Amino acid sequence: MATFFIEQFGCRATQADAAAIERQLVERGYEVSSDARRADVVVVNTCTVTAAADLQARQAIRGIHRDNPAARVIVTGCYAQRAPEEIAALDGVSWVVGNSHKPEIPRLVEQLGSSVHAASERTSRQFAREGFVPLSAFRDETPLPVVSRARAEILTGDIRKQTEFLMAPVEGGEAGHTRPVLKIQDGCDRRCSYCVIPQVRGKSRSLAPRVVIEEIRGLSARGAREVVLSGIDLGNYGRDLAPRAELAELLQRILDETSVERLRVSSVEPMDVTEDLIAIFEANERMARHFHMPLQSGSDRILRAMHRWYRAEHYARRAELVREHLPYAAIGADVIAGFPGETEDDHQATLALIERLPLTYLHVFSFSARPGTPAAELPDQNSEAVIDRRAGELRALGERKKLAFQASQVGSETRALTLNRSGSDSDGPWTRALTSNYGNLRIRGAYRPNQFLDVRVVGERDGHLLGVLV
Repeated sequence: MATFFIEQFGCRATQADAAAIERQLVERGYEVSSDARRADVVVVNTCTVTAAADLQARQAIRGIHRDNPAARVIVTGCYAQRAPEEIAALDGVSWVVGNSHKPEIPRLVEQLGSSVHAASERTSRQFAREGFVPLSAFRDETPLPVVSRARAEILTGDIRKQTEFLMAPVEGGEAGHTRPVLKIQDGCDRRCSYCVIPQVRGKSRSLAPRVVIEEIRGLSARGAREVVLSGIDLGNYGRDLAPRAELAELLQRILDETSVERLRVSSVEPMDVTEDLIAIFEANERMARHFHMPLQSGSDRILRAMHRWYRAEHYARRAELVREHLPYAAIGADVIAGFPGETEDDHQATLALIERLPLTYLHVFSFSARPGTPAAELPDQNSEAVIDRRAGELRALGERKKLAFQASQVGSETRALTLNRSGSDSDGPWTRALTSNYGNLRIRGAYRPNQFLDVRVVGERDGHLLGVLV
């Protein structure tokens, strides 16, 4: 039986794509390998949100080929969509498949049978008969050199024409079946000047509410206690559907029509955090008390240059509204350090805004110019040293906000979900768990994963809350 391994990079959306590919390959009779070094086919699912992500993917591809030169390597994902020629030039790559054609990977794997070259020729003819064409047909540029195309075939196209929704819940991993991630939205219609994602994931498209509910029912039947909903632009969910739907409506339907015990929502843009959405969280204990709202900058001047559609005080009001209705909610934010043209005054404005807002943690990103984005062409690019310093200051502030929030939890009682991670220290065994408001908790004692336990928070140590059973 042929075996395959998926090397995964990037966000929850790319993880969901990998889960869908795995499900399809298993259904076709392929066996999951525990190690890329022993797999017949290795699918590398890439990210391209930063230059570091591109580098990480290239290093992984080289390592796979070095350790398993006989493997057929298929590279897909956002980097493959953005710069397929770069990947095709790497030794050991059989196919580069953009997000535009990612649903074709299971059929492509079937064609990678006896020989890479024979399979490439056979599959190229098959795709041509079925209306798929190689990258060169979509471009006016000079075709790839023959030597490059002999090593790897490229299958990609106009991602804006993609209408298929590649979906399967992400299960397993550290959390086991306790917290599967279900992608319900893909693509993005916004045009933030720094972001390459619309170019590599296409237009916003949503999973029909009926399908979402069916998937969550299935996850609950298989033992999931918490489900995480994810997407590229989750707040835009349903606006492409007919009839149109809204995220708040979907959440209410899930609560009404499924038995899932806890529902967590991943990142939602600030202007989509409406009073109607907050009200659903406030009225239902099954909704995790956790909001993640990208900020990116606290300077209105920089927000305009980023093509963000809100200003600092608009964002502040949304965060304060969450805190007013949900006093113990976790509120996280993304922020970019060193955007082109960002001055020290702009940076200080961001620090000051974060300092006064009820944020509980930060995800800090150093600006990385992405080819083809407007921000990459802007003047006044900041130096690497300046970007690193500002990112460090933001991370330090984020850590202070996190510790202050954790300290406010000491003495409270909460319900926590045990995960697939445990250990021991000088005080004995402990079990890791997650609270509704995203608290990383260590419960004293050894407990099976996937249990809800009532816990009292008794302290904090090394970035973790400490808890005991009530």
